[in-house]
Amino acid sequence: MHAASSSRLISTEIFEKFREIVGDAFILADEENCKHYGHDETERLQYYPEVVLKPANTAEIAAIMQLCNTHRLPVTPRGGGTGLSGGALPTLGGVVLSTERLNKIIQIDERNLQVTTEPGVITEVLQNAVKEKGLFYPPDPSSRGSCFIGGNIAENSGGPKAVKYGVVKDYVLNLEVVLPSGEVIWTGANVLKNSTGYNLTQLMVGSEGTLGIVTKIVLKLIPHPKFDLLMLVPFASLDNASAAVSAIFRGGFVPSALELIEINALKIVSAMVDSSAVPVNDSIAAHLIIEVDGNNMDVLMSEMEAIAELLTEFDAGEIFFADDSQQKAELWKLRRRAAEAVKADGYTIEEDTVVPRAELPALIRGAKELGVKYGFKVVCYGHAGDGNLHIRINHPTIKNSHGNEEMTSILTALFELVKSLGGTISGEHGIGLIQKPYMSTVFGEASLELMRGIKKVFDPNNILNVGKIFDSKK
Repeated sequence: MHAASSSRLISTEIFEKFREIVGDAFILADEENCKHYGHDETERLQYYPEVVLKPANTAEIAAIMQLCNTHRLPVTPRGGGTGLSGGALPTLGGVVLSTERLNKIIQIDERNLQVTTEPGVITEVLQNAVKEKGLFYPPDPSSRGSCFIGGNIAENSGGPKAVKYGVVKDYVLNLEVVLPSGEVIWTGANVLKNSTGYNLTQLMVGSEGTLGIVTKIVLKLIPHPKFDLLMLVPFASLDNASAAVSAIFRGGFVPSALELIEINALKIVSAMVDSSAVPVNDSIAAHLIIEVDGNNMDVLMSEMEAIAELLTEFDAGEIFFADDSQQKAELWKLRRRAAEAVKADGYTIEEDTVVPRAELPALIRGAKELGVKYGFKVVCYGHAGDGNLHIRINHPTIKNSHGNEEMTSILTALFELVKSLGGTISGEHGIGLIQKPYMSTVFGEASLELMRGIKKVFDPNNILNVGKIFDSKK
């Protein structure tokens, strides 16, 4: 548990100017609201802003940023509050700027397969809206029912569909952004090809709210696939389950999702949601959830049969094929709620490692060995198809990694292993607050100085999401 500095930064005069911008109902400074907006889903961390502002549009955000820039007030942008790296934590107090009122889907352009949206739209709401038009926005983080599309832009989110369809950056065409100065820019154009100057659009994607606040988003869409098939494959060993992942792709198959969940995580989530959809006996070490999709059912059936045949080489157990949409939904519910369940069970520290998929067996073995060496429990699950493994740690005495010297040493060892395997420290959750001590594990000082330089160009007064990703140098 942490608290921001008790010294007040916002004068009564500035407070009243904020009130004039957003209105009485959308300026919050009471203890209950400051507590609510002072945490996200990152470990068990809590900070307190001085004020929470809920602007309704770009003009109000621009006015807020201009005022904060003039008075050097720290601003922390916030979407749905589902982040896992501390990116929306107001560590310096100051202003939390919530985008929840910017919640309109502005236009679904069926002719050009595009959607223009505000950042406060819930990801699943956006997906369902375009699906009604026969269109598909594939990025689908596990928190899609509560996370905002703007937060997905900030973190370059992925999810299970990323293995076939890519992550958020692959769908962003253009962004309206309010800079820390209050100036408003568009980063690109609503076109599929753009070789005009530096790519500011892609620079903003994944910048974690440190360079500007996204206020409008133009996304590319694709036609929605007509069919999908899902199967669950048990394995007696984690090694075989993770080794099978690479073999599926080498065999010429590209699933629309390929998830790994080890048995301990599955036991925990099955108990939480009171589900018996998946066998959880002690002879099973892990399951793979494999989905294929497309427009020809015969082709999909043939692919599933071929994948199942290939998996016999890895001592796969009896394969379960989901017969209908209800069974598919039950399997996906178990996978999507794994993070929530294991956190409630004491696995409060989560790392978002990613390695080349063929190195997954070595990563899982290494994580387990670290657990034995340092005396903590580990469960692994995640997007095995693209090498993105979520490693959850349950330490008997340490529940937050942030600021803990012992856990810093443990995670440094984990990330050095990840780097040695050709990977990096975050696949989709971002760096935020809690991962920044490890940036030097994967980047040299020259690279970090370039990043700090970019931050300084966008935010010379260093007011926007200060202290996230790295500590900015004055």
